[in-house]
Amino acid sequence: MDSRSAMYLLSGLGLGLCIGVFIRGRGVKSSQSRTTRKRNSASSSRSPSTSSSSEEGDTPDGSDEELKLVIVVRQDLKMGKGKIAAQCSHAAVSAYKQISKRKPQILKRWEYSGQAKVVLKCNTQEELVALYQHARVLGLTASLIQDAGRTQIMPGSKTVLGVGPGPLDKINTVTGHLKLL
Repeated sequence: MDSRSAMYLLSGLGLGLCIGVFIRGRGVKSSQSRTTRKRNSASSSRSPSTSSSSEEGDTPDGSDEELKLVIVVRQDLKMGKGKIAAQCSHAAVSAYKQISKRKPQILKRWEYSGQAKVVLKCNTQEELVALYQHARVLGLTASLIQDAGRTQIMPGSKTVLGVGPGPLDKINTVTGHLKLL
């Protein structure tokens, strides 16, 4: 490749990058400014008792809640680092697939707000299942991952739980007491 072609290639890549940053930044800013305008008008015309949320992320203005995805890892299995990484990846992919089908508006907001993810730990399978059930009762997306048993873990062992992406306050209700991995 000659220097002229390289210059055109780099210019094109730079321009594409700038346009991508501009479009993404613009989408976040416009969403945030709409949220602020709606929040201000809604709070002046409504009493606090009328603001309720019937569905995950379904707030009066549609987008004022912070969102995150939490992955909970069982500690009693003594999984290696690579195994933990693989199981967490399974939970993240499963959560992504579920939310994209059920609540794509939540997924889009989560993607444009930085895709917050937190990895926590719990001690037993019973605790993991209880967290899963609590998340489901609250209407949160929850992905309970079972291992195939090809390497370190017995087949069918529940290894990790993905909760969300969803509203920060709801997810904290389920996992807020857990410690970071």
